[in-house]
Amino acid sequence: MKVPRQHTETVVIDGQKHDIKAGVFLSNHKSRRNKLSSEQRAQFTALGADWATT
Repeated sequence: MKVPRQHTETVVIDGQKHDIKAGVFLSNHKSRRNKLSSEQRAQFTALGADWATT
């Protein structure tokens, strides 16, 4: 899964729109993968993040 760092997603929560910086979120978690729990890494792997298994 490759998501550009600048990528944002608009999410509607309780009728309000929020812009989520998905690229920054994934980039930060990828660089800090050693600090993730095994459950968190498994969840990223299930979503197709191949970097979570290494």
